[in-house]
Amino acid sequence: MATVDITVDTFGSTVAENDTVLVDFWAAWCGPCRQFAPVFEAASAKHDDVVFAKVDTEAEQQLASMAGITSIPTLMAFRGGVLVFSQAGALPGNALEDLLTQVKGLDVDEVRRMAEEQAAQAAPEGGQQGGQPAEPSVDEAVESAADQLNALHGR
Repeated sequence: MATVDITVDTFGSTVAENDTVLVDFWAAWCGPCRQFAPVFEAASAKHDDVVFAKVDTEAEQQLASMAGITSIPTLMAFRGGVLVFSQAGALPGNALEDLLTQVKGLDVDEVRRMAEEQAAQAAPEGGQQGGQPAEPSVDEAVESAADQLNALHGR
């Protein structure tokens, strides 16, 4: 599968509607980003079950800010709509393959359960209706992803 460009408008739906999403935050002027691009593209050709998304931090400054991007390239992995990995720096091909194996091996139900527990601890009482979490809307998914990114970056 080829890589897809995502924007602040498509980020939430991309993360919410796909099982595994790998996001590369990059810029055209960034040497390490240009070196990592073929590695990312080659991995996308091998893994049809993963969405490989790219965010041009120059064109999508709001999204880069929401994500707390301070260094590029930065790679983020989402599994079941939950941020499970974030790291600045280019990865060599074998490390990217290892990361993909680990992310795809995660139990989605367990990832969501852990995310719900963390959200319940952070949210005021009464955040769920009837004891069951509701399926998030796309707006809620964007907000949740932004909250996860902010928490990751200590905001």
